[in-house]
Order: sequence, then structure tokens, then C-alpha cells
Amino acid sequence: MFPAMVDPTAGPATRASATALAARKPDLRGSRVGLLANVKRNAEQFLDEVGALLRREHGAAEVVRRKKMSITDPVPPEILGELVAECDVVVVGVGDCGSCSASAVADGLALEAAGVPAAVVCTEAFKVSADAMAALQGTPGYHYVRIPHPVAPLTAGELRERAATALPEIVATLTTAHPGIAA
Repeated sequence: MFPAMVDPTAGPATRASATALAARKPDLRGSRVGLLANVKRNAEQFLDEVGALLRREHGAAEVVRRKKMSITDPVPPEILGELVAECDVVVVGVGDCGSCSASAVADGLALEAAGVPAAVVCTEAFKVSADAMAALQGTPGYHYVRIPHPVAPLTAGELRERAATALPEIVATLTTAHPGIAA
């Protein structure tokens, strides 16, 4: 089904240099928020709920939606370029399998390296994969938002509830420097 699977634990012996995180603004009022979804079931719907909450409760001015068509590959350069050019912050997700969690963390770090604060959302079940990718990318301890697993079978109401529960941590991730990681 997938042409390749990302195994962050089987990476090269040398690790990448640490990614400096993007500077954060103290709040999201007037911000252009990017939503980078993958093709996992309910990823777009979950992020749409987050985007609506960020506009309604935190004054985000605009939501820019993008979707990558692979759960295993990094965000394509053209989509990364669009998000960097059009967004002040980006929410990435949803990592709810090993490969897509690792890929989501890599995407978040690519955005951070390009100067755009990112909040990556992964389910708790794939913490090991997400943490391994952060370490492989040279940024062990990279903070991402963990939500309960799974996301795919949730109803629209459950997705709204899950988004509302995750929102405070998403906002904090986008507006607060991560302790122990250079910003």
C-alpha cells in the first residue's frame, strides 16, 4: 500500500544538527494559521475543528489549508514553500501511526527551520516514533501535542471535543518557546 515506510529508529549513525525553533509571538490575534493535514482518516476534519477554534477563540485572521498526499514522506517542497510564505504559524497532523507520526515531526521541524512556529499533533500511542524522529532530526525533546489514540474512527462530535481539549496545548506550543531547545 505504501511505497516506503519511515523507521526513525533505523536512521543513519550520524544525527542532524539541532533545529533552531522559530520565534514565537505572545498570541495568535491576527495570525494566518496553516493547517497541514495528511491523508489519514479524520486528519483534515480534526485540523478544521482546530482552525475554527483558533479563529473563534484566539482571533486568528485566516486559515490556510494544505494536504500532503503521503503519510510517510516529508512535506513536498512546494507545499512547504506555500506554508512558509502564507502563514504565521502551522498546525501539523495528525500523526496516528508510526510512519505518519515520524513524518509529522519531521514536517514540524522543517517549518521551524524555515522560521514558522509549528504545533505537531500526534496520538499518544506513537510517542516512541515521534520522539525517535525528533532525535534523528537533531532535536531531541522537541515538543509536540499528544492526543488520545485513535483519531480515524471518531465521529464529528468526538473530533470537535478532541480538538477543544487539545486547543490550549496547541496554542501554548505556537506561542511559547520550548524549554531546553534553542529558539
